[in-house]
Amino acid sequence: MNHLGQITIELIFGFFVLLVATKILGKTQISQLTPFDFISAIVLGELVGNTIYDPKIKIWSILYAVLVWVVLIYTIEVITQKFRGTRSFFEGSPSIIIRNGYIDREQLSSNHLDINQLQQMLRQQKDIFSIREVEYMILEPNGNISVLKKSKYETPTINDLSLKHKPVYLPISLISDGKVVKDNLREAGFDEGWLYKQIKQKGITKFEDVLYAEWKTDEGFFCQEMQR
Repeated sequence: MNHLGQITIELIFGFFVLLVATKILGKTQISQLTPFDFISAIVLGELVGNTIYDPKIKIWSILYAVLVWVVLIYTIEVITQKFRGTRSFFEGSPSIIIRNGYIDREQLSSNHLDINQLQQMLRQQKDIFSIREVEYMILEPNGNISVLKKSKYETPTINDLSLKHKPVYLPISLISDGKVVKDNLREAGFDEGWLYKQIKQKGITKFEDVLYAEWKTDEGFFCQEMQR
């Protein structure tokens, strides 16, 4: 078999191997990719690309290399789903860059950002041209930002409707995937006894049966039960 024919077969084989790998690992939008996901995708592509164009490497080497890598990635996915504490290590955690309308310089520095970059992110991602409009800005693990505007800058503005200005509150996650987020619970000023009473009022008797719960000062407690 000539060299071009060998490359054609390996390309077709590599295509279907990557297709199967994608099905196994699940679908993630490009905008939701974490740094770990991004690096994994690059490595997976490099494994296939390098083996295809190296005539010394047989087609089964592609299958073996991709299989090992998929098993590793799948194992990490299972670990991060089962053990919540590992998520921040593999996926990163959100950082509150602007809190109560004030820039947190420590968070800004730890995420290797400066004011110019901060302003650029607000302009490009949220069409916000003044930092004064922002009550909260969260830098997500994938590099995107989430913004909660001050009430008077919402559309339509409070001033336009001649209404009183109301304070803006950030929701606090109290339970995630059946696990109590103890740091957030303390920050909100509550304890597990109070939290248990809240879920019991919703007809839930165990924290493990709660998919998600949050507290928002102006709207109170919200939770969603785990679907079995």
